[in-house]
Amino acid sequence: VTGQIAGSYPALYLSGCNPVKVLKGKLESSVGEVWARKGLVVFQFVLSVILIVSVWVVYQQISFVQNRNLGYDKSNLISLPIEGKVAENPETFLSEVKRVPGVINASAMQGHIIGNSSFTTGLDWDGKNPDDVVKFQNFSVGYDMIETLKLNVMDGRNFSRELGSDSSAIIFNETAIELMGLSNPIGATVNLWGEDRQIIGVVKDFHFESLHEEVKPIFIKLDFSFMMSVVARLEAGKERETLAQLQEFYQDFNSGYTFDYQFVDADYQALYVAEQRVSTLSKYFAGLAILISCLGLFGLAAFTAERRLKEIGIRKILGSSDFGIVRLLSADFTKMVLASIVIALPISYFIAQQWLEGFAFSISLQWWYFAGAGLVALLIAWFTVGLQTVKAARINPADCLRDE
Repeated sequence: VTGQIAGSYPALYLSGCNPVKVLKGKLESSVGEVWARKGLVVFQFVLSVILIVSVWVVYQQISFVQNRNLGYDKSNLISLPIEGKVAENPETFLSEVKRVPGVINASAMQGHIIGNSSFTTGLDWDGKNPDDVVKFQNFSVGYDMIETLKLNVMDGRNFSRELGSDSSAIIFNETAIELMGLSNPIGATVNLWGEDRQIIGVVKDFHFESLHEEVKPIFIKLDFSFMMSVVARLEAGKERETLAQLQEFYQDFNSGYTFDYQFVDADYQALYVAEQRVSTLSKYFAGLAILISCLGLFGLAAFTAERRLKEIGIRKILGSSDFGIVRLLSADFTKMVLASIVIALPISYFIAQQWLEGFAFSISLQWWYFAGAGLVALLIAWFTVGLQTVKAARINPADCLRDE
């Protein structure tokens, strides 16, 4: 459709020309035609600036989510499903895994650390409004999970094998404590599913979902039933050797099952597949938009220079320098690009702001994102126009005035 429209315009325009005026050389462009040419160039550069800003904002946000402190250390952390003989006696399996050289620590949990969606409303505490329905994320873990994940215990302590009473203990994150309004949580008692549990610790908030989601209230309890995954931390720099030894041990311990492990940081990156795709596509779109804009500007610069050849020749005869000619021809195009930047920046700000609102945690839009995009567009325009204006400025006046 675009090809038909673009091809039909010059055909319709030429078919409507008056042959007498054409042969007399009196064919003039209307004001509408001039504005159409300039308007298309402005529109092209508006799109280019918007896409340049988009590429930069998406890149900054992806870098932000990849480097943000999640409240636990996801590097060199692997998880594998509990199945077969491992499911029969996970504690024995874990104790053997910890003996493998290169394994720093290991534990087990119900569900998975990334995207854990198990929640309950069956938690009550002193001072809770009985009409309130509050959802708490449920992390049921074995011993050493907090150490394995390197969660930061802000107050109180972790679960201990030496204390049998910890089977009825509970640990909350900061958001949960704030939501419950407990000023001195350690030692307080809550009721979970009809069973009283004592709060022994508070951990710093951590992200088990993508940064699209707010940090939710979480409680962590010991529960050795229905364990679904093993989480192990490997020594940095020895991952390959450690994994080879783990695979050998796993095949001996749990014959008939595949050592199907996943790195937790890779699972975390998988939460942002859509954003990575947007980042890649926006780069291609920005490149194409800039290329098309440059072609349009280059064509308009060539057309303008050709129509003003005689004027350029006369100006040079009257003493104008090459730089003066270049500045004269570039001024009009610079105004068009500046107009594009003025139009594009508020639009790009609105689009970027709307996209970032999809994240609970996001970067702040900085003024230099937009100033940089405008400067890039202006430099590209000057370079594109400069190829034609410099060529026109260096023309010999005798060549363009010979027929007069």
